[in-house]
Amino acid sequence: MEELKTVSDVTQFIVIKLGEEQYGIDIKYIDNIVRMQHITRVPKVDAYIKGVINLRGEVIPVMSIRIKMGLEPDVETKSSRIIILKMEQQGTIGVIVDEVKEVVTLESDQIEKIAYDSKDDRDSFLCGIGKCDDGLISLLDLNAVVFEGV
Repeated sequence: MEELKTVSDVTQFIVIKLGEEQYGIDIKYIDNIVRMQHITRVPKVDAYIKGVINLRGEVIPVMSIRIKMGLEPDVETKSSRIIILKMEQQGTIGVIVDEVKEVVTLESDQIEKIAYDSKDDRDSFLCGIGKCDDGLISLLDLNAVVFEGV
């Protein structure tokens, strides 16, 4: 008899690229994905806050995950996108990614939790590693990425 999977056993992630690395963002946080557009600078904010955009009348702050994670600054290409995230506590924010690849569905047994090592800041932005056909995907902990140190 086949074992039935409950809905809570699977999570969908949008796979994005930052440089050569692939990361996953839980689809439940994603409100929209838009092409790069003019970002209005805002004075006296952290370097990783690129500014704000006007999306259908709503002013949305936009941040660079690359700068926040200590990677080299963003290089805008035709593939660059702004992912609009709706966070429960903090509202809406846009994050710049190099490319949006695909949606993957991972079952709970395909996700490895990672042991947190306080020496490596970048680890603190991850909530796990997803194993799928294309290899490994680092799963972003959006609360840590977006709001740590804000």
